[in-house]
Amino acid sequence: ATMPVPVPVGVLRLPRGPDGCSRGFSPTSPRFQALLGGDAVAAQGARAALRQRYLRGLAAARGRPTRFCLRAGVQVDAVFGAADVEAVAFQVDALRTPLGVQAAALLRCADVLAYSFLL
Repeated sequence: ATMPVPVPVGVLRLPRGPDGCSRGFSPTSPRFQALLGGDAVAAQGARAALRQRYLRGLAAARGRPTRFCLRAGVQVDAVFGAADVEAVAFQVDALRTPLGVQAAALLRCADVLAYSFLL
């Protein structure tokens, strides 16, 4: 029997940047400045703090039973393994799906709406 997982963790996807390969926007672009109201230093500090919290959350999830909410309302359970550096995929073990159990799998981050695990 699996334990219910209480708090989902949303996955935030930033838009592609102006150079096509980065996330977000150039800090010198007019759009970036308009969104910030000119307070780029404070916003950069907030982004750094949020990124650090996200990475700590990933580290805390490693080896723990995790519930993933996917598109079309599908929920699957697995043991969280790792996430790649570009947030493209999550590596999981013992993936339990409606069709059966997979020993190891990659879940595309684009398909994951939320994931949660107990601390």
